[in-house]
Amino acid sequence: PTTGVLYKEDNYIIMTTVDKEKYKCMLPLIASGNEEEEKDYKGPTPGELLEPLFKQSSCSYRIESYWTYEVCHGKHIRQYHEEKETGQKINIQEYYLGNMMMKNPLSEPDQEEKDNSKDSAKEATLPVAVSGQIPTKNIEGQMTPYYPVELGNGTPCSLRQNRPRSSTLLYICHPEAKHEILSVAEVTTCEYEVVILTPLLCSHPKYRFRASPVNDIFCQSLPGSPLKPHNLEQLEKQQETLKMPFRRVKEEEMPSTKEEKFSSIHKPVAVGSHQLLTVGTTHISKLTDEQLIKEFLSGSYCFHGGVGWWKYEFCYGKYVHQYHEDKESGKTSVVVGTWSKEEHMEWSRKNAARTFYLREDGTQTVRMVSHFYGNGDVCDLTDKPRQVTVKLKCKESDSPHAVTIYMLEPHSCQYILGVESPVICKILDTADEYGLLSVPS
Repeated sequence: PTTGVLYKEDNYIIMTTVDKEKYKCMLPLIASGNEEEEKDYKGPTPGELLEPLFKQSSCSYRIESYWTYEVCHGKHIRQYHEEKETGQKINIQEYYLGNMMMKNPLSEPDQEEKDNSKDSAKEATLPVAVSGQIPTKNIEGQMTPYYPVELGNGTPCSLRQNRPRSSTLLYICHPEAKHEILSVAEVTTCEYEVVILTPLLCSHPKYRFRASPVNDIFCQSLPGSPLKPHNLEQLEKQQETLKMPFRRVKEEEMPSTKEEKFSSIHKPVAVGSHQLLTVGTTHISKLTDEQLIKEFLSGSYCFHGGVGWWKYEFCYGKYVHQYHEDKESGKTSVVVGTWSKEEHMEWSRKNAARTFYLREDGTQTVRMVSHFYGNGDVCDLTDKPRQVTVKLKCKESDSPHAVTIYMLEPHSCQYILGVESPVICKILDTADEYGLLSVPS
């Protein structure tokens, strides 16, 4: 072995397989993670790193099949459902799951020595860390450090003698995130836990995601035993078969599973209702609006989104894919639906391809268009091709090139893909009776 980990000749065990094959396995001296960087860190505290997020008064959203969750950082968390009907006002059902009780949410649990005078203020907003240790939470099998912010004084809870609802926001480092809400869980009645992915904490070594050190065990076959155990060779063959994409097509049409690999620091998982797959916000490149619209409508510019296990790729007039990238096995793709103009037009004869919003002056404007993408990969549960209805909505944003993508699965392998962006606002009114869009004249 040349890994730099120490091995000693006498530190081994003899392993015997079920087929009586024998192997001598060298055990490493366990290497510990390097903690020098953490000890020497003199940079901003986690609260100071998050300060820009609180000062911007920015909000993050998670859309589930019924509820939408709104976290306005440093202010509140709200759970709401909107019902819109043409010509009528919007009915909103909402609950505040917590409000920030202090003006300054950035009191530090690890700043007791600097800030003794603010102890009473700290207790109102943040739990005090024990012995300076960073709390961790098990996320997809990895103990992940987080920075907690507590919010109280929410909407009274009738199930708990009208005590106010409360929430703990767990901010965790994710270098590619944009402050997405990873999960919302009701840990006890009317008390919630919200996990938020943010890149702001990643410059603090104690909050960086760090995989546990992995030390290889080297095994050599003993005389009379094969180089690799028979069962291991069989298992490796099975794994190669499983890595193939799910689409039932001819062998030569199979795309390579060894597509471009990427270095993943963390793989967040979608948590909550089984109907919800994931929700995410990303940013498309800042092309000129006209060029961007043309490329989007031609299908040459695709939208990507999602922060959970599955990510989504939507190419207008072409396809919807869901995919997962793994640094070991590469990229796994599933075709959720492919575009056929004829199939969509047939679908639109039975379903509303356009929905309208009635303005105050009595005129109508297109609020959303729906497109049908069928003939996806065959679903194991139904033995039928997957299909998806893509709902394109206008969503105003401070960033003119933002796009939010979320996916629901109301029935097995029948999906709804929500795509919302200011880009769509510019072309919704071009929709014809089939909901098909064109470049504005």
